[in-house]
Amino acid sequence: MDLLCTRPGCARLNPFPDLDNRNTLQTAQQKFCTSCRMPLILAGRYLPVKLLGQGGFGAAYLALDRFTPTMRFCVVKQFQPSGNLNQEQLNLALSLFEREATVLEKLGDRHAQIPDLYAYFPLVVENPRTGKEDQFFYLVQEFISGQDLEKTIEQQGPMSEEQVRWVLGEMLGILAFVHGNGTIHRDIKPSNLIRDREGKLFLLDFGAVKEVATGNVNPGSSTGIYSMGFAPPEQMAGGQVYPATDLYALAVTCLYLLTGKTAQDLYDAYHNQWNWQIPGLKVSQQLAQVLDRLLLPTPKDRYPNAESVLAALQGTAAPTPPPAISNTPTKIQGKSTPVTSTTSPIPPVATPA
Repeated sequence: MDLLCTRPGCARLNPFPDLDNRNTLQTAQQKFCTSCRMPLILAGRYLPVKLLGQGGFGAAYLALDRFTPTMRFCVVKQFQPSGNLNQEQLNLALSLFEREATVLEKLGDRHAQIPDLYAYFPLVVENPRTGKEDQFFYLVQEFISGQDLEKTIEQQGPMSEEQVRWVLGEMLGILAFVHGNGTIHRDIKPSNLIRDREGKLFLLDFGAVKEVATGNVNPGSSTGIYSMGFAPPEQMAGGQVYPATDLYALAVTCLYLLTGKTAQDLYDAYHNQWNWQIPGLKVSQQLAQVLDRLLLPTPKDRYPNAESVLAALQGTAAPTPPPAISNTPTKIQGKSTPVTSTTSPIPPVATPA
């Protein structure tokens, strides 16, 4: 088995043939990177085997939990801020990382479409270059094996209205739960929505989450962290955020699913308005009216919560789920099928986008 070093700037893949034996795998002592001496078996149990992706504040790895009967997959996220951050910015970044772990612990166990939190821990190791100690932070969460909706559209083209209604309904149910528990996601976008191999939709990446009292009470101000094109005006301006903030981003996500076009293609900056009903697009008047209201620039003019959007969509035919993803996923992130092989437990996957 090959173990991937998680020290920033190293990423060496270290071969350990002895770990191909299941008994050895579960009883082996700590392994160290042959290049930088970074501990490879995190918290004594998690074995990083593949880099899934990197962002502004961290990196995500596919890992095995060697202390489970099926050697289940999990996602290990490492706090790994990039750029030259001052101490205030660094503290903010770390607080967001800690908040993600807290929210996953609070919500994941209680909702089937939010990943569970398995662990959260620090790691203090010596830096061989400086001789000083470095501290890293990790969280471990449930692994969802599937494909995000951004990649689905890239491969299969735009969805039908019925399929988008299904996505919208699933997401409104998730957001009703999230908002009802005093949390605002703040980063709803197609790449954070993933369908597993059974067709269930999951909401991922709570790294920008904001905890508030409940619903619209005591809304929190934004930190300036958002995804361009999906964030509404109040979030981009660093103002207060609301459940309607997530609903705006969900509406933009639906536009992408319907058209295959980005916000930059559908928003008329000169006239400061959305022009998303492009030639050839067939959308019912009801859905168009719902999306248009969700896209209004002022939060108070939108639907106030997910339940009110669901009510506006009632009385229509049952929505149709999007077509199933292919057997070979192009992106993996989250829940897995149990793995029992002791010699080759990692399925072949493409490098995530």
